[in-house]
Amino acid sequence: MADRGWIWAGLAAALLAGPAGAGEIVVQPVEVVELKALYGRVESRFVVPGRGRIGGTLTELAVAEGSEVTAGQVIGRIVDPKLESQLQAAEAQISSARAQLANAESELKRYEELLARGATTTQKVDQVRTTVEVARDGVTQAEAARAVAGRLIAEGEVLAPAAGRVLTVPVRVGEVVMPGEPVATIAGGGAFLRLAIPERHAADLAVGADVDMEEGTGRIEKIYPLIENGRVIVDVAVEGLSDDFIDRRVLVRVPVGSRQVLAVPAEAIETRAGLDLVKVMGAAGETEVIVVPGAVVNTPEGPRVEILTGLRAGDAVIVP
Repeated sequence: MADRGWIWAGLAAALLAGPAGAGEIVVQPVEVVELKALYGRVESRFVVPGRGRIGGTLTELAVAEGSEVTAGQVIGRIVDPKLESQLQAAEAQISSARAQLANAESELKRYEELLARGATTTQKVDQVRTTVEVARDGVTQAEAARAVAGRLIAEGEVLAPAAGRVLTVPVRVGEVVMPGEPVATIAGGGAFLRLAIPERHAADLAVGADVDMEEGTGRIEKIYPLIENGRVIVDVAVEGLSDDFIDRRVLVRVPVGSRQVLAVPAEAIETRAGLDLVKVMGAAGETEVIVVPGAVVNTPEGPRVEILTGLRAGDAVIVP
């Protein structure tokens, strides 16, 4: 009987002491960062067109939407039949000018021999020498015309102005293009996020602030001073951000300020009959109060549940 009395005494003491491992925390306001959820748009650092340098017919196209290109890569070819005719005409002029030069040099040699024998005059020799110089200049001029025609034909190659990914190809093989008309649009320089944030948050934005997103963490690198349509434009750098799809939308959370909240560990909240209850130790002992919990917030002590109403600063909350 004595042993049974000790057992009942132990059980009573355990019930009065409460659950094993229970403790108390004094609720005090903590500062949490307020996040604004919105969608950002993936953009490339720059978008440049690969333009045709001459006019003509597009006969080759080596890229399509989504193709990766390097700077200077040939992405298309434009052909102008008139340039081929100009090249052939220049070749013919070179042949004619060289023939005239050969005849003039032969005649000069003959007159120089006659002058040595006294059979002609120095004036005649000078005239023939002038004819040789004119013929030589004619050869040079024809060769320059050939070089110009060849250069124009070479400029029919459309080159990629930068390394990157082809976004659009507005022309097709067989189309006639004008000088300077885009053949392909190329996005390069990597990708970043561009955000349009309501102007009421402009004063709370800061360069260098972290931005939470599904693909990792970004960092605000630029805030534009011009407000457009009630929005502040912000650029966010994200390491390793994929540029497979330009202009796709990404959900982000931007820090736009901070606020004071009361928060308790999730295990301190008990739900019964549709009500959320928290045990508080007061002067009269342990009591249960009804609270309205909010979202989970990050505090120096770890994740906790924000309490919107029901608690005051300094309350001692019992945590199981």
